[in-house]
Amino acid sequence: MSAAPEQTTRRRLPIWGYLLLVVGYLVAIQTIPQLTKPSDTEYANFETISEVTRGLWVTTGVGILIVLVVVGVLRWWRPVFVEENRLPRWVWLFPIVLLVAVAAGTAYSRLADRGATFTILLLIGALAVGVSEEGLFRGIGVVTFREAGYSDGMVALWTSVIFGLAHATNLFTEGFGAIPQVLTTAVAGYFFYLTRRVSGSLIVAMAVHGLWDFGLISCSLGDAISLGAALFILADIVLAIIAIATIRKVFPKRQPSGSQPVAS
Repeated sequence: MSAAPEQTTRRRLPIWGYLLLVVGYLVAIQTIPQLTKPSDTEYANFETISEVTRGLWVTTGVGILIVLVVVGVLRWWRPVFVEENRLPRWVWLFPIVLLVAVAAGTAYSRLADRGATFTILLLIGALAVGVSEEGLFRGIGVVTFREAGYSDGMVALWTSVIFGLAHATNLFTEGFGAIPQVLTTAVAGYFFYLTRRVSGSLIVAMAVHGLWDFGLISCSLGDAISLGAALFILADIVLAIIAIATIRKVFPKRQPSGSQPVAS
């Protein structure tokens, strides 16, 4: 039987090529927004509409463009956006807990102080972060490591580690003090990976990621971190404990990457 047309036209991306892509992506999203901001302005917390549109929107727009171009060149539309290797239904626990934390921990009063326009623009920007980063890490990254023959567990591990390291710019300014941030980001990457696997769609992981970032950003608005941020930290801790306890259920020993777990 001949191979499916999509399989025969797909291009390959070696792991070293993917790592170069990640570096180029990071350079682009860090450099280009600096060209659009007014002088003496920082985009750290996205406190104003101008910072959201000129900073967050430009950053995510560049990231999304890079992802879409690469997926198009590689002809990876289906493997990037559609997950064939679904996990059991109980794994829905992870995205559900993330969304509950978002619903309970978002700083609604701080968003209300800035108005509906700011809130909507921030929500769109945060969702675009989910599209951009999930496209690169749980989309292109997952397919790259799978095509290289890595097991499911190693795919989850390496894409999460690279995701964490990609957010490690503070290591250059804060040194080892930034390591907890890298670790928590890598753990969050694992939760987004599970969201892709259990939902069967990268789009769901993109949405959960974007809403998570929206809630986190809302907690950072103002002079002090909102108390609601504690719920995000608690959700991370609880899910990390569950992830450790269930690791062998998610990744049974000797299970090949292409096998199909039976939903329960």
